[in-house]
Amino acid sequence: MDWSLPLDVRTLQKLLPHRYPFLLIDRVTAYDSEAMTLSAIKNVTANEPFFLGHFPDFPVMPGVLIIEAMAQACGTLAILSHGGRDDDEIYFFVGIDNARFKRQVIPGDQLRFEVKLLANKRDIGKFKATAWVEDQIAAEAEIMCAKRKVDK
Repeated sequence: MDWSLPLDVRTLQKLLPHRYPFLLIDRVTAYDSEAMTLSAIKNVTANEPFFLGHFPDFPVMPGVLIIEAMAQACGTLAILSHGGRDDDEIYFFVGIDNARFKRQVIPGDQLRFEVKLLANKRDIGKFKATAWVEDQIAAEAEIMCAKRKVDK
């Protein structure tokens, strides 16, 4: 399949099973099949549903959602590297190590995710993922995703 960059949200919806409000990447801006790297973005807006309760007077994107967005970028890299995804396959987020949060993410920020495949064994990929806001690291982690068959 042709993966002409950038990949917009409509293309991402063909690759990932996530939908609003849980599709947390807006665009893939770079993909290198030889280096096994991918870059993606999430535009953080004031009308995100999680800001209603986290926190109304000082809106901060929850760290778990930043991690989830990084995992979605990792899953996208895995899917692209396998040439796509069958309808009965889902890449599950199965592990996280060395997660660190360095900067708050607030409305108006653009998160840029840089992910790299470190290892792949028996359909489980281990990735290094970093979330950036401008030139500052917002979060980083090692993330594992596993390809599994599901009944539909």
